Amino acid sequence: MNSTTRFKLSFMMFLEFFIWGAWFVTLGTFLANNLKASGSETGAVFSTQSWGAIIAPFIVGLIADRYFNAERILGVLHIVGAILMYQMYNATDVSVFYPYVLGYMILFMPTLALVNSVSFNQMKDPEKEFANIRVFGTIGWIIAGLLISFVFHWDSPEGIQSGLLKNTFLMAGIVSLVLGLFSFTLPATPPKVSEGGVKVKDILGLDALKLLKDKNFAIFFISSILICIPLAFYYQNAGLFLADIKVSNPTGKMAIGQVSEALFLLAIPVFFSKYGFKKTILVGMLAWALRYVLFAYGNADNLSFMLIIGIALHGVCYDFFFVSGQIYTNSKAGEQVKSAAQGIITLATYGVGMLIGFMVAGQITDMYKSGDMTDWKMVWIIPAGIAAVVFLLFALLFNDKTKSEVEAKTA
Repeated sequence: MNSTTRFKLSFMMFLEFFIWGAWFVTLGTFLANNLKASGSETGAVFSTQSWGAIIAPFIVGLIADRYFNAERILGVLHIVGAILMYQMYNATDVSVFYPYVLGYMILFMPTLALVNSVSFNQMKDPEKEFANIRVFGTIGWIIAGLLISFVFHWDSPEGIQSGLLKNTFLMAGIVSLVLGLFSFTLPATPPKVSEGGVKVKDILGLDALKLLKDKNFAIFFISSILICIPLAFYYQNAGLFLADIKVSNPTGKMAIGQVSEALFLLAIPVFFSKYGFKKTILVGMLAWALRYVLFAYGNADNLSFMLIIGIALHGVCYDFFFVSGQIYTNSKAGEQVKSAAQGIITLATYGVGMLIGFMVAGQITDMYKSGDMTDWKMVWIIPAGIAAVVFLLFALLFNDKTKSEVEAKTA
């Protein structure tokens, strides 16, 4: 890969995740303060990510992979996305905002697969080269958060009260337009589907369902769905929680989670090979319960360190569960259904699991809200309890017989 191509792919990743980080982290705070949304309405808005994840494989598989170059459809999706972002920026009511954010997420979620396709198409050895490109996405997300907190101060108490968080959509829209136009300069990535085309069962990964006959994989599959219920609480409520209890520069502080994610990613191979899949994923589950306990009992004053630790645990929570789960799935699937197996796990977690999670999180938030006051202790204790129950069920029911096999696969 020459230096020009490397720069283009890195810049593409930077912009892709800058866009997502520019508005999604502060979405809960924006909805509660600018649009006066209830917990259930906020849950419905966040669930558009899940609907996007469910619909995305059809857009990529039935349209992008069959008829168009990946970089061209990436460009079109981001240009249309910029228009929808501008409409979200102008929205003054949840009922007006919702159809635009739903349309946007249906268009945005497929771009996550498209940027990977464009990148992989230029790589001779993706396993070695991809991480060096993908890291710029994490950097983009972090910088978006830092700009919101430390440069524009949109998430300061004064900024929130003045409604300045609506500007996050304008910023994301401008960058989306830039990426849309820039995409047409990316290396050509033509469709690669054979003459027979793609089938719906391939898109949904239905061939991988036979893996559920394996008791351990079935337990992992169900646990993956269940653990995404408490996961949704973090995405939906963390930013709003920090802003509500008057933590300074909350969006910038939440970027600590992305730094943690990048660092702990390096620890996965070592931990995985030494302790095996079961212990690795249990650490991830336990971290979810622990972080929510820290959120429940921390505050913006003398116990603020508990909140920072809770945010920093994001790397353990995400990497030790999702990344190790991807490795485990890869080892169990075999060559023929490897892609299908990853697809069905993604559908189960980001689709079904988080869809349920956002609904539950919205209802729980409403249940413990009275006027302008929210009982955040209870809002966090409940997902901590759910994560602890999933931890116990997985610890008792999952029998890690394939440790040596997984170790061999990851060595």
